[in-house]
Amino acid sequence: MPPVPYHEGQFPPELDWGALVPLIGPASAAIARYDGVLSAIPNPALLLSPLTTQEAVLSSRIEGTQATMGEVLEFEAGQTPATPERRDDIHEVLNYRRAMTAATQALGELPLSGRVIRDAHRVLLDGVRGQNRAPGEFRRTPVMIGPPGCTPETCHFMPIGADRLPDGFGRWEKYLHADQPDHLVQLAILHVEFEALHPFMDGNGRMGRMLIPLFLWQRGLISRPMFYISAYFEEHRDEYYDSLLAVSRDGAWTAWCRYFLQAVQAQADDNLQKAKAILDLYGEMKHRVAEMTRSQFSVRALDWIFGQPIFRTTDCIANSGIPEPTARRLLTVLQKEDVLRVISPGRGRRAAVLGFPALLNVAEGREIF
Repeated sequence: MPPVPYHEGQFPPELDWGALVPLIGPASAAIARYDGVLSAIPNPALLLSPLTTQEAVLSSRIEGTQATMGEVLEFEAGQTPATPERRDDIHEVLNYRRAMTAATQALGELPLSGRVIRDAHRVLLDGVRGQNRAPGEFRRTPVMIGPPGCTPETCHFMPIGADRLPDGFGRWEKYLHADQPDHLVQLAILHVEFEALHPFMDGNGRMGRMLIPLFLWQRGLISRPMFYISAYFEEHRDEYYDSLLAVSRDGAWTAWCRYFLQAVQAQADDNLQKAKAILDLYGEMKHRVAEMTRSQFSVRALDWIFGQPIFRTTDCIANSGIPEPTARRLLTVLQKEDVLRVISPGRGRRAAVLGFPALLNVAEGREIF
C-alpha cells in the first residue's frame, strides 16, 4: 500500500455528533466516578505512585521499550539491570515520569501550550536514546513513520512537512485554547492531530499520551493530573495505531473519537478500581501494621512503603524519619508477617532489597509478585 500522507486542510474536522453523543455521557460519568475517588485519597502523589510509574512503563512500551514496573523500581532501589539495553529502557521510563512532573509544575503558572510541551519534551529525551534528535525543538526536516529503514515509498505514514509544521502546530494550539462543545471530544481531536503533526524528531507518541491527563486536569475534569490511559492503548495497540492512521487515510475523525471515548471510559473504570483497591489496602494496612508492630511509627513506615514499594533497607532506615533501631525492628516484623518480601538478600555491605507485593499486584492488575 502507498504511504498515507498528512490530511492537509482537514483540521479541525467536521464530526458526526449524533454518533458521539451516546458515548460522551458514559465516558464523562466514568471520569467523574474516578475523580471522586482520586479526590478522596489523602496523598495521591504518594499512594498512587505505583500507578504513575506503571503509566510511564506502558506508554514507553508502546514505543518499543521492554522494562517492567518491577525492574524500574528495583533499579531505583540500586539493582543492576540485566542488560545495557534494559538499563536504557529504564532510563526512558524514568524520564517520562520526570517530564510529567515538569509539565505539571509548569501548569501551575502557565496554560497548556507549545512552550510547556517543548520543555517537557526536553526532559523526556535528556540523556537517553533520542537525545541527539533536537530535544525540546520542533523538527526542521521531513520524517517517515514505518519500519526501520523505510523509504518514502515503503513507509506507512508521512506527517506534515517540516515547512508547514509551524502553521500546523499553530492551528493545533488555537484549537487547544478554543471553546468546543465537549472537552473529551476536543481531547480526542487534539491527540490524533498531535500524532499526525509529529512535531518532534522523537518522543511524539509519549508526549501525545502525556497530554491526556494534563488536558483533563487543566480543564477541571480531574482534580490531579493522574489519569492512566496507556494500559488501554497498549492492550489494543493495533487498533490504536489503525485508528490513528485511518484519520489521515480515510478522514475517519468520528470513528477515532468513538474509539477514544470508549478507551477513556474503559480506562477510567480500570483506574477507579485500582485507586479504590489502593485506598482500601492502605486503610487495611494501617490497622494491621499498627497491630503487628505496636509502634508509634507504624503509619510513617507504611507511608514509606507505599511511596517506594521496592526499596533498600538502608534507604528506609536513613530516609523514613524513623529512629534506626525502630526502623530495623519494623522491617523485621513486616518481613516475618509476609507484608514485605525479600527481592534481593543483603550480602556484605550490600543492603537487602524488599518489596511490598500487595501494592505491586494491585498496580499491575494481576498477581506477579
